Amino acid sequence: MIRYSLNSSNQTSQYIKITIEFEPTNEIEKIQLPSWRPGRYELGNFAKNVKGFNVLDENGNFLQFKKITKDCWVVEVNTAKTVFVHYEYYASELNAGSTYLSEEQLYVNPVNCFAYVVGREDEEIEVKLEIPSDYVIASSLPIKGTTLIAENFDELADSPFICSNTLQHNTYSVDDVIFHLWFQGEVKVDWKRVLTDFESFTKKQIEKFGSFPVDEYHYLIHITPNRSYHGVEHFRSTVIQLGPSHSVFNEFYSDLLGVCSHELYHTWNVKSIRPIEMYPYDFTKENYSNLGYLCEGVTTYMGDLFLLKSGVFSIDEYIRELTMQIQKHIDNDGRFNYSVAQSSFDTWLDGYVPGAPQRKVSIYTEGCLISFMLDVMIIVNSEGEHSLDNVMTELYTEYYLKGKGVSENDYKQTLEKYTQTSLDTFYQDYVNGKCDFLPLLSESLILIGLELKLKPTGKASQDVLGIKTIPQNNNVVVKSILPNSVAALSGLMLEDEIVALNRFETSLDIDKWLNHFSNEDLVLLIKRKGKYIDVNIDTLSKTAFHEVSITRIKKIETEQQHFFTKWIN
Repeated sequence: MIRYSLNSSNQTSQYIKITIEFEPTNEIEKIQLPSWRPGRYELGNFAKNVKGFNVLDENGNFLQFKKITKDCWVVEVNTAKTVFVHYEYYASELNAGSTYLSEEQLYVNPVNCFAYVVGREDEEIEVKLEIPSDYVIASSLPIKGTTLIAENFDELADSPFICSNTLQHNTYSVDDVIFHLWFQGEVKVDWKRVLTDFESFTKKQIEKFGSFPVDEYHYLIHITPNRSYHGVEHFRSTVIQLGPSHSVFNEFYSDLLGVCSHELYHTWNVKSIRPIEMYPYDFTKENYSNLGYLCEGVTTYMGDLFLLKSGVFSIDEYIRELTMQIQKHIDNDGRFNYSVAQSSFDTWLDGYVPGAPQRKVSIYTEGCLISFMLDVMIIVNSEGEHSLDNVMTELYTEYYLKGKGVSENDYKQTLEKYTQTSLDTFYQDYVNGKCDFLPLLSESLILIGLELKLKPTGKASQDVLGIKTIPQNNNVVVKSILPNSVAALSGLMLEDEIVALNRFETSLDIDKWLNHFSNEDLVLLIKRKGKYIDVNIDTLSKTAFHEVSITRIKKIETEQQHFFTKWIN
């Protein structure tokens, strides 16, 4: 057994004291801190938070060690019968994938901060928590007093926990599976509403898959006073961060439903159905895969769709979410430069930040739209007998339940079984290629009685100049420029601060001033890296941003209604 202890008494410093205790089996032992965490396919470099790394024997004598990589230490055991690894971990960042210590709570994502003994990953683990006596522990791990028990390191790494005296808790059950809802932070929980809605979408997801992989599941939900939105999947739990507090059960309630339905679906897709390159996880380095459009794309699509299928969302609420995905798609010209498969591989470079302009696409957005088009294709080709649900259920039963990872070809062949046609061209064009999605998206929507339209945004900066801006210093700063747009051809650059138009200070009213001078020559005064520059605007180009809208076709055909009904059930 490997024994961990965790001391959280120094709350204001936000350093957690961690000790690993084990009986050595080799003269030299390796201690490895994970380099990344599942659910975010980029290097985390968690070792940057480690302070005071030391190793002692059972008599308190220091043992020699050497750091051989950024997050791995080699320890010379000598004659030690028991080894104690001591270090402190700086826990100052609160998000759904971090570790955080404050006067209000101890929140631990073990994959961030718990190192493991290389070669001993399969041994049972116990974690003793030194926490205030009035703290409650929210965790999917078995709990004995203040000690957590894990079957192995993989289970420990995948089992975050919150310790606090302000946790709010309730449960619901579906098919004998108990689902725990834990809220941490300032929030007035509408339990009747949330339990009814969560039970509805949970029941529908389990119905489609036929079973749930585990017998107990925990939603660990951090509510923050500021605006936040983040979720991370785990096999027996998920961690959600959402805010602000006053809006969670008001205008942002759909966000709570959306992220929780998304993360629950991950229990099957990614935590069970896993790319073969990540079966098992290698925590020491990048685990490259092209299957982001399966892992995150299908989950993004299904997470929202199950809110519609379960009746939690109306069709109008669902259309709003799908419209947002298509809007993100058309606003990103990276879709003409890098495929979704390539972008999946490159999440390890810059998958979670904007990165270089127009370089790549989002595996969430592009994967969602690919999933939608495939779903409609299956429904239409099978006359409504099958859908993408059948594909995912087969991956679950034929791969996860049989202890196998899924390859790109496995997924493609399973899709082809249900689309009843070759997907070579589809993959060449949309998964591995850079073809325009819009014609096929429009066709797919029409098949289920919906119509896609593009129209001007109504904002002159987007419709005339082809830029998107954000407020800054009482002006606006350019954050996006469409290639071949007026702004691009006139020489505007990202991060330019727009100060004036035709010598009139624009402040935050750039759109109003552009409308005011709509029939005149335009000269922008911009501030660029501390220097003021005049930019003459060439308005000949017509490339601009567009606003997406999806509406229901009024005179829907019988066949369209049939396919629509199959799609939402």
